[in-house]
Amino acid sequence: MSYPVKTQYFRPLLLAVIVTVFASGCVVQRNPVSGRKRAYGYTWEQEKQIGSEADPQIIAQFGLYTDEELSAYVDRIGQAIVAKSHLRRADTPPEFAGLEFHFRVLDSPVVNAFALPGGYIYVTRGLLAHVQNEAQLAVVLGHEVGHVAGRHSSKRALQGQLGQIGLIGGAILGQELLGLPGQDLLSAGSSIAQLLFLRYGRDDERESDQLGVEYAALAGYRAEEGAGFFVTLRRLGEQSGQSIPSFMSTHPDPGERETSIREMAADWSARTPMTLIEERPYLSRVNGIVYGEDPRQGYTENGVFYHPQLRFSFPVPDGFQVINQPSQVAMVGPESQAIMVFSIASGQTSASAAGQKMASQEGLTILDRGSARVGGYPAYYIAGDAVTENQTVRFLSYFIEYGGNVYQFVGYSTSANFGTYQQQFTRTMTGFSAVGDPAVLNVQPTRVSVETVRNGGVFGNVIGTRLPKGTTVETLAILNQLNVDTTIPANGALKFLQ
Repeated sequence: MSYPVKTQYFRPLLLAVIVTVFASGCVVQRNPVSGRKRAYGYTWEQEKQIGSEADPQIIAQFGLYTDEELSAYVDRIGQAIVAKSHLRRADTPPEFAGLEFHFRVLDSPVVNAFALPGGYIYVTRGLLAHVQNEAQLAVVLGHEVGHVAGRHSSKRALQGQLGQIGLIGGAILGQELLGLPGQDLLSAGSSIAQLLFLRYGRDDERESDQLGVEYAALAGYRAEEGAGFFVTLRRLGEQSGQSIPSFMSTHPDPGERETSIREMAADWSARTPMTLIEERPYLSRVNGIVYGEDPRQGYTENGVFYHPQLRFSFPVPDGFQVINQPSQVAMVGPESQAIMVFSIASGQTSASAAGQKMASQEGLTILDRGSARVGGYPAYYIAGDAVTENQTVRFLSYFIEYGGNVYQFVGYSTSANFGTYQQQFTRTMTGFSAVGDPAVLNVQPTRVSVETVRNGGVFGNVIGTRLPKGTTVETLAILNQLNVDTTIPANGALKFLQ
């Protein structure tokens, strides 16, 4: 949960985006890459609209990484790639050539990149930490530009791959009275990008790999460097016990991609100069980037969630998974039988007013409500039922005034299961309290530190004991795209964590 937070997790805008997708029918238009006409799920103008409407939702869910120089650097490389794409060529039709691209760095530790139609490209700080040079980043960005240029989302829409959104949309509609996300949206791996576009086919991924290499090569980058990043993906998957990282489950295997990227790059090297690697400039840009979870935005320790910047804490029930996002903290019970959501009640100035506003909504049956004090602060609670399309959901909600904000807890389950979790809901909500412990308030994240190794040596020996708590030598080896027994030359640059 980032500071300041004034947005709710889902707004009617997301539903409008979903409706936009389904309102579109079959259209026949040109493909910017092939130049041929084919059927699509929605028009080019609709693709641009979907991207522009979904972009604020992506930002609300993940948050933007607050490093303007790094963001400008990524944008500069991205725009150089776009300039070599099929959307900027002499024979590009005007409707495609005028598309503006937006490159965002998301404040997420997950190693990921994705694209929305309409020219919105996202990379995470987790990915940037694991990339080793500009050439690798150019291939990654080129891959995502390829999804936009190839109109892959629109192709999948036509093939009916977005049918699941109807179910997800129903889950949202069924629970919007409580201001809550549907259950499927609370999984640790969920994202609005998955909501809107689900999965590209493997053929689309292979085409985007091909385009990523092509665009990077034409921009002058040594595109075979991109293969090194896919080695990193494979190693991350192996380290986590998965043959392929979960976010890559619909992509070709990283080992296959490593080989194919080298082959495609070799083909392009015979046609155009490919000399740019730019490792040192890249490493200087990511020096100091946050690595892993940022505790300043909230962290859980010994069964308590702490938020240093907003200076509060509350207990987390045993067995509940905490999903900390910029606009909310979700706590999901075993087998998703119970869910709690903590957020700021946007636009509210008092707990009682916020509670009474919620209680006045149509579709809610209020069983109990009243004023209270939580942690010494004014509060208001509501208990009641909300009828969804399939069943009755029972909920408990607390509104708490603190630090100039009104915070809201909502805990809910089915009527049949609510009694099992009511005590846990109450304990968490009434356990909200202010934090004054300097050890909590002054906590700092782990950051990447790029340093020159004067004397060189074997990587494992060079790292020595400089390992943050919970970090292994293999983790740092993957971060540097090296093996533990690799010999580092004198004056070589390494990424440490501190």
